[in-house]
Amino acid sequence: MSKEDKIVFCTGGGCTAKLGAGVLSRILEKLPRGEKDPDLLVGYDSRDDAAVYRITDDIALVQTVDFFPPMVDDPYTFGQIAATNALSDVYAMGGEVKTALNLVCFPEDMDLNVLGEILRGGAEKVAEAGGSLAGGHSIADSGVKYGLSVTGLVDPHRMYTNDTGMPGDKLVLTKALGVGLLCTANRVSEAAPEEMEAAIRSMTTLNKTAAELSRKYHVHAATDVTGFSFLGHLHEMMGGKLSCIIYADAVPVLPGAEKAADAFLYTAAGQRNRNHTGPFVRFENVSFAMEEVLFDPQTSGGLLLAVDPADAAALEQELRTAGLPASIVGEILPKQEIEITVIDK
Repeated sequence: MSKEDKIVFCTGGGCTAKLGAGVLSRILEKLPRGEKDPDLLVGYDSRDDAAVYRITDDIALVQTVDFFPPMVDDPYTFGQIAATNALSDVYAMGGEVKTALNLVCFPEDMDLNVLGEILRGGAEKVAEAGGSLAGGHSIADSGVKYGLSVTGLVDPHRMYTNDTGMPGDKLVLTKALGVGLLCTANRVSEAAPEEMEAAIRSMTTLNKTAAELSRKYHVHAATDVTGFSFLGHLHEMMGGKLSCIIYADAVPVLPGAEKAADAFLYTAAGQRNRNHTGPFVRFENVSFAMEEVLFDPQTSGGLLLAVDPADAAALEQELRTAGLPASIVGEILPKQEIEITVIDK
């Protein structure tokens, strides 16, 4: 790959390229809905991670799509991250990956070997997920973008949705936060190599193991933490009818992320997240750097699970035994004046 063909960092690479949650909500509210299909169990109106359509009493399709510009300069690694991120929505619904279609935007004058490496990285992650890469679509564009349209299967009686948690449930997070901050720091050469390597390991780790282990326990709700940040996706989980308390000292954070926040190396997407979700959050004794971590847009983040309190500790331990930095980070409460309270002991 020549110097001219090297993928450069994008100002909005990865899930930082998402439109803000507030903008999307205003647009989606105005779309015509048509007559409700009783077999569409989950649609866009619930702000969930994927659509779910019932085929039989015991089988439902899970459909999702995700793609974005690169946030790392190695094409193969970018392909792995983008695919891992897209596959995650199926796991967030409690499903199993079956097929995937490539989505590619690529400049006609760029070395096709770059595209080949992106697609190789993505194909390997689809295979690791147990799915089949079944085709795709490409268009000529001024910049590089890549992702997947993914189809999975789930038992509709055992699927996860994002807003069905219950008071008393423990909140379990399966990956550390901070990849958005670290990618920004890396773009200006302020992230140590080992810090960026840890971020890449996190972004290329499938949520498959976490999802499979979670099915052994009583999980009432789930989501994956991506561009709208930990607090943004937590806000969606509360669904306007619940509240929660988060223990900041229990939240796993990637090395270097808080340092990047202290150096003001955060993203515009993180500030959009703060503007949208901040009014629902109260911080108590939490550092500004940790606030930024909690608002940081994640690319290929972990699962956030609302787990029966009797099962939470066992699930946390099993996830950790599997090598995941999982932690019980809070608890769901009955609805209170403040939706999300974050405290640091």
